[in-house]
Amino acid sequence: MRLKAFLSGDAMIAGKHFQSAWQEHLSQYGDTVTFDWESDWQKLQYRRLEVEKHGPEIENPTKEMIDYGKEIDVLMGLFVPVSSKVMDAMPNLRIIGLSRAGLENVNLNEATKRGILVFNVQGRNAHAVSDYAIGMMLAECRNIARAHHAIKNGVWQKSFVNSESIPELTGRTVGLIGFGHIGRLVAKKLTGFCVRILVYDPYTNAAVIEQAGCIKAELDEVMRKSDFVSIHARLTEQNRNMIGKKEIGKMKPTAYLINTGRAGLVDQKALVEALQNKTIMGAALDVFTTEPIEKDSPFLHLDNVTLTTHMAGTTTDALMNSPGLLMEDVARFLSEKEAKFIVNPEVLQNKEFNDWLNRIR
Repeated sequence: MRLKAFLSGDAMIAGKHFQSAWQEHLSQYGDTVTFDWESDWQKLQYRRLEVEKHGPEIENPTKEMIDYGKEIDVLMGLFVPVSSKVMDAMPNLRIIGLSRAGLENVNLNEATKRGILVFNVQGRNAHAVSDYAIGMMLAECRNIARAHHAIKNGVWQKSFVNSESIPELTGRTVGLIGFGHIGRLVAKKLTGFCVRILVYDPYTNAAVIEQAGCIKAELDEVMRKSDFVSIHARLTEQNRNMIGKKEIGKMKPTAYLINTGRAGLVDQKALVEALQNKTIMGAALDVFTTEPIEKDSPFLHLDNVTLTTHMAGTTTDALMNSPGLLMEDVARFLSEKEAKFIVNPEVLQNKEFNDWLNRIR
């Protein structure tokens, strides 16, 4: 039995790159249909953020999904929404693969219920985001972006909001919220700066954190004691707005908040108020609740925040390597070797899935 795969690219990773990865790793298993779900960059940024906020069910299957759906065993892509409606259009679907770590664009519960095995690529942009987070710390506390902007506008600026307390990283305390692939790399890369690192991550035990040279702490301690708080947690309904007015209120007046994770982890109104009232020294943000950022956003009128366009994870290396990492892992699984990126292993006990797998192998 040969597979039929639906490869769905977009403006960030085009379908042709998924096609190349399939040819390299999985061509012996079957053929493909290749399609770009959203090829307009600006529209992609809007649509993917809406899916991340509201889930994949807000999108309908594309015409191509409906036209080819009954033939498809495998669906792979980056930001393509995989809803129950897509699964209805693809009744023989058995594998979903995402070339990203996030799972917000897949209805995972429905996939598991239907016996569909889901893969993602954990840590595929961990180096990119961890590099960027440290860069944002430096850009904000050392006024790098602001000085650049001033020079470009004909001003030789030497005085800034934090001029009375511009820090060096050495000897400071950095608090990490989340200690997955990205958080651990941030910690590793910060060791050269000789900082003390506190970690809040209820899902990682103290031994793992201490082995990395860090100290496990509760959220309250991280917020109170850190000179920089850097967010690297995944957004769930349980932790939405976990950094609220109360938590921000515990930060030092000289502290900085860095968010390269998800905007929904932070109460945006509370953060704006803290920056406006200068109860914290500054913030650096790569993620926003609406992207592109609204033209009337209060962040645009603050002189103690560094803003970038949700690009922490978008290095060429991270993007172009991820389809290959995904398909290499699926190929490993199909050849009866241990796979690294299976999200819902309980599907491996599903009879219909195993009947299909036996026919493939």
